[in-house]
Order: sequence, then C-alpha cells, then structure tokens
Amino acid sequence: MTLRTLGLTLLGTAGLLSLSACKKEEPASTPPVAAPAAKKEPHAASPIQAPEGAAAVPVAPAGKGVVKGTVKFTGTPPEAADLPSSNDPACEGMATKDASVLVKDGNLQNVLVRVKGQVPGAPPAPATPVVVDQSKCTYVPRVQGAMAGQRVAFKNSDGTLHNVRGIVGTRPAFNVAQPPSGAPVERPLPADADVLKLKCDVHPWMSAFVVSNENPYFVTTGADGAFSIEGLPAGTYTVEAWHETLGTKTAEVTVKDDAPAEAAFTFSAEDASARK
Repeated sequence: MTLRTLGLTLLGTAGLLSLSACKKEEPASTPPVAAPAAKKEPHAASPIQAPEGAAAVPVAPAGKGVVKGTVKFTGTPPEAADLPSSNDPACEGMATKDASVLVKDGNLQNVLVRVKGQVPGAPPAPATPVVVDQSKCTYVPRVQGAMAGQRVAFKNSDGTLHNVRGIVGTRPAFNVAQPPSGAPVERPLPADADVLKLKCDVHPWMSAFVVSNENPYFVTTGADGAFSIEGLPAGTYTVEAWHETLGTKTAEVTVKDDAPAEAAFTFSAEDASARK
C-alpha cells in the first residue's frame, strides 16, 4: 500500500468517527418536548389554587353560644282597634283588627330580639335581601330584622295597586309603586335607619317594620313569645327586645359554648299607657 493510499484510508476513518459523534450529540442539543406539558398540568387541575406562600383568608369563627327565652306581657293588653273595611276584592280575607299588640296566654308576638353592637367574627351582610310581601292588603311579615347594609325586596302578591312608603323616624326615605301582582322591587336599607317603617297610602292601615342590626344575631317572636338566638361566640352581650308600640327592654347576658344563656323580657299594660 502506498503512502498516499494509507493517508486517504486514515482520513476516511476519521471522518466516519467524527460523523458518528455528531449524530450522538444531536438529541442533547434539542429541547425536551414533554417538559412544558408537565408544567401546565397542575395549573389546569387547580385553577383557583392560591399562589405559593400566600396568606390564608381568615374564616369567621362559628360560635356555639345560644341565648333563649320568652317575651311576656303582664296586665290587660290594650284593646285592638277595628280596621276600616275595604271594597277592594284583593283585600278579602284580611284581618279586621289592628295587630300592633298581639298577646296570647301572656306571651307577646312580633318582638324583635337582637344582640346589640358588633360581634367579633360575625359575617358581613348577606347579598340576598330580606323580603316584605303584600298579601290580602297586609304586609307579611309585620316585623323582621335585617343587617345594616342589606337590601329589602318588596313583593306584591295582591291583584291590586299598592305602594311602599319607607319612613325613618319622621323622614321619608323612599316611595315605591307596586302594580297588581307586579315584579318585586328592591331598595337599600337606609344607612341611618335603626327602624324602617313601611306604610301604604292606598290602604292606610297597612304597616310593617324592618329593624336594622350591626350583626346577624336577631329573631322575631311568634305567637308563643319564644325566641332563640344561636351561633354566638362566647362572651357578654346586651340583648334588646324591641316592640313597635311598647318600646324596648334590655338584658345583659353571658354566653358560653357549653350551655344556653337565658334572657327574660316582660312588657306590661303600663308600657302601653306610657307611650300613648
């Protein structure tokens, strides 16, 4: 073999080795295809996942305390006045007596019992409104509570014209026309309203009350005068019983998680006379 042939042979072998080496290195220089897909999977699986290291949103503690009792009335209840009769067919079946003071077996109805002031951990005002219906020319319910900042929805279940005039103290707050069986109308609870009174100018005997409260711990007594306020955190509170014509009574109660706290309220014929 000549030197020239030997040189060409060695050169060709070196070229083959070099080409083989390049082919082996090629995959390493290409970016991995599967990596991006692997990064997207956790995102798609939990789109509302909080960023790593973000602080948890505080949750209002669920209280276990209960305040319960009965609202009583002593003495002779004031005589209920007759309501004017109506020729409106939609009013058929309405009550014939004023319902300002309803007493049965010494128990007082339509008393709004509420925990006064702010309560630590209490939830904010709900987005859903409280509802006042107009049925048989009567506001239903007559007395209820709402949280400050909550809205009030007015329904007209009667086939006749009503209007809802809102009054705070002596100041008119709004006046809403309610066509027969019309769509509900909402209004915000006035910010300065401790008690919002509702009247209908078409049927002047109609009255109702929405009592505003800073917290959601309130309830209205039924015919048995009983009340139970649940879910309170342990602590000492002022509890108030509010009545539309008899005024208010208050009691201090200490609430514990392991036993209900009792509160008793008594209104009397003297209260009725004093507010005439």
